[in-house]
Amino acid sequence: MAIQSDPALKSSKRKNLAESATEKWAPRRLEAGHTRFQRLAAAVRRYFDVQNGSIWNDIAEPLASTQGKVVDVGCGGQPYRTLLPAGVRYVGIDTADSKAHFGYESPDTVYFNGVSWPSEALDADLLLCTEALEHVLDPARFLSEAYRCLKPGGRLLLTVPFAARWHFVFHDYWRFTFSSLKHLLEQVGFVEIEVFARGNALTVASYKTMALFLPLLAPQDATLPQGLLLRSIGALGLPLFVFLAAVANASMRVRGDTECLGYTAFAVRPRSG
Repeated sequence: MAIQSDPALKSSKRKNLAESATEKWAPRRLEAGHTRFQRLAAAVRRYFDVQNGSIWNDIAEPLASTQGKVVDVGCGGQPYRTLLPAGVRYVGIDTADSKAHFGYESPDTVYFNGVSWPSEALDADLLLCTEALEHVLDPARFLSEAYRCLKPGGRLLLTVPFAARWHFVFHDYWRFTFSSLKHLLEQVGFVEIEVFARGNALTVASYKTMALFLPLLAPQDATLPQGLLLRSIGALGLPLFVFLAAVANASMRVRGDTECLGYTAFAVRPRSG
C-alpha cells in the first residue's frame, strides 16, 4: 500500500533538505602551514575558527610526545602534521573520494578505495583521526580498521564535532555523544578509553553567533557588487565578532560535557587478548 505524504507539509514553505544539491556556505579547507606566513595565517584562523582551534589545543601536547609511526587517517590537507616531532614516521591515508567530496588532494597521501585500509597503515604506534568519523557511513567498521592497523599497545587519538556546524554537508552523516563513542570503542575492543569535551555552553553560544557573520564577512558565490555589499554589512558587526572570538577562546578553559563544540577521545589497543 502506497503511503501518501501530508499535503500540508508538501505545501509548506520549509525547504526539503532531502532535495538539496548545493551548500550555501562552506568552510575553507584546512591545509598544512609550511612557510612562516602560512603558519601565522593558520594561527589567526584557529583563533577565529574556534572549532579548529579547540582541536589543535587538544592534540598538540599528545602529538608532540609521540614516537614511532603515526598514521593520519582521513588526513585531508594534513594540517596537524607539523605538530609531530622530528624522527616520527608519518603516513597520511584518505579515501579515494577525498578530492570529489572534500576538495583535498595531496601528493604524499596514500589514497584507497573501499573500507579496508591500505597496508601502509599497518603497525601504527599512534593512529590520528580528526573530524573524519562523522563522514563515515559505517563508523563501527571504520574503528575496527583502526584497531587492526594499530600495534598491540598502540594508541588512537580521535576527534569528532558535536555542536559545531556541519561541514561538507552532503557527506557529513553523524554527531556522536561521549556515550556513543565509549560504546563504539568498547565494542571494537579498545581499552583505557577517555573522552573529553572541547568547550562548553558559553563556547557553543559564542561560536554559533559568530557563524551568523561568516556569510557576510566571507561571502561565497556572490557577484562583485553583492560581495562588497555583504562585506560592508558584515564590517558593522566586526567588533562583536572579535569580542565573541575572545569569549569563546577564554571559555574553553572551563570544562564542558553535554554542551560542547566536539569531543576528543583517547583509546588503546590491548597488548594481548
